[in-house]
Amino acid sequence: MPATTVRIGNVVCGPGQPLTWIAGPCVIESHDLTLWIADELAAMAERLKIPLIFKASFDKANRTSGKSFRGPGLQEGLKTLEAVRQKTGLPVTTDIHECWHAEPAGQVCDVLQIPAFLARQTDLIHAAGRTGKPINVKKGQFMAPGDMKNVVAKMDEVGNHQLLLTERGSTFGYGQLVNDFRSIPVMQDLGCPVIFDATHSVQKPAGKGDRSDGERRMVPFLAKAAVACGCDGVFIETHPRPDEALSDGPNMIALQDLPALIACCLRLRAALSEPA
Repeated sequence: MPATTVRIGNVVCGPGQPLTWIAGPCVIESHDLTLWIADELAAMAERLKIPLIFKASFDKANRTSGKSFRGPGLQEGLKTLEAVRQKTGLPVTTDIHECWHAEPAGQVCDVLQIPAFLARQTDLIHAAGRTGKPINVKKGQFMAPGDMKNVVAKMDEVGNHQLLLTERGSTFGYGQLVNDFRSIPVMQDLGCPVIFDATHSVQKPAGKGDRSDGERRMVPFLAKAAVACGCDGVFIETHPRPDEALSDGPNMIALQDLPALIACCLRLRAALSEPA
């Protein structure tokens, strides 16, 4: 089945469209820092002429330790995301973890994200789909790419066909993820645009005992490989000082390093589009 396009605010993602970028910090650490990062990303998107969706989480419910920083919560987090949307004009996205998150998040966000660990949660997918907003479901680390056909079917059950699927690595032993790049065309064959999550793919779950580790230097290699394999968009978490970030710092890339990576991926995408 050929992949269809999905419209997210002023961004159109899918075959024949420019490469979509989803970028932002892992979690909302503070209102002011989040707005500053969003301003920087909006200026970058304008300069590089790329379609960009801003992402930040209001709550990191899936943490290795119960003592880990989780974010400001739903109410305050959505206020920040709405401020980002109003100030920068960027479409915004965030992940939801409970069915009751879907309606209020859908009133603010242009696309709702289902985390990988929750990719099989039928009620959550249905609740997200019923908002009528585009939905991005991350493939579970424990799922084969072809199994995402069941996510497509669940969205069909609530009449929502605005679905993105995201590849973010598969569990390989303990504390390690690997990417099977065949997942990109396999999931595109389900009729959905496919996003590649370059930063969570280098994560090492529980790699530091009470928190996750990551291999940041591998992010550019995986991002370029995914673009070469024909992904429809790239998801990258970024922070001005990743080593000081309150969540997922080891796998986020520095904000100052992002433009060069984007420019490289765009050159690769353009080369692949040239006639043989």
